[in-house]
Amino acid sequence: MFIDTHCHLTDNYVSGDINDVICRARNQNVTTLICPTADPQDINSALQIAEKYDNIFATIGIHPEYAGIDAKQFLTESVLTHPRVIGIGEIGLDYHSGLENRNAQIKLFEQQLDLSKKYNLPVAIHTRDAEEDTKAILTDEFHGVMHCFTSSWELAKVMLDRGFFFSASGILTFKNAQEVRDTFTKIPVDKIVIETDAPYCAPVPYRGKVCEPAMVIETAKVLAQIKNLQLDDLAVILSENTKKLYPKCHVK
Repeated sequence: MFIDTHCHLTDNYVSGDINDVICRARNQNVTTLICPTADPQDINSALQIAEKYDNIFATIGIHPEYAGIDAKQFLTESVLTHPRVIGIGEIGLDYHSGLENRNAQIKLFEQQLDLSKKYNLPVAIHTRDAEEDTKAILTDEFHGVMHCFTSSWELAKVMLDRGFFFSASGILTFKNAQEVRDTFTKIPVDKIVIETDAPYCAPVPYRGKVCEPAMVIETAKVLAQIKNLQLDDLAVILSENTKKLYPKCHVK
């Protein structure tokens, strides 16, 4: 069985009926799904989905594009102690469009990291064109995963030393992503999980289509090749890694 450790499943993202999405995932042996939030307005929807389906869990966080808001207004004690909430994410830094709101992004990021310590929850980290600040802020006092990791091997080495996991997405399958594959070749297999980041980053052969959890199997196939593992053996390893990353995730 496989686990999609990061798939956006709220109404803003899912195309069609979520029951069909879950059924197609199960048909591909993708049995457990983890639904993150990015927009604070999606938090209630994510909780409702996780409550309704016993194979779906949630990580609750606010993406850096919403810098300027008060995270504590949305990441309340009742949310972060919810039995279906297994982490805080996705959170982080994104300077791809410029540095105009850098300070506000850092403030939002640090707010949520403080909450991760308070509630002893792992974090799912988004970092884009922000490696130096990510390294400076994300010290070894935190535990979590570098979500949809496409950054440099240099950042990977630092975060490996700090005990982080790394999530491979459909980007791993892209023809022009050899550098990403090279990085995952170097990352120890016991520090890797996989995701779709649905509805984004649909893997080959689905590029250009709306991504969904069933497609994570394509990323697993490429990862098995570069790690020289049988697909079934990789599935066991990834499942164990996910349980270590998210101890509250009761993988079925």
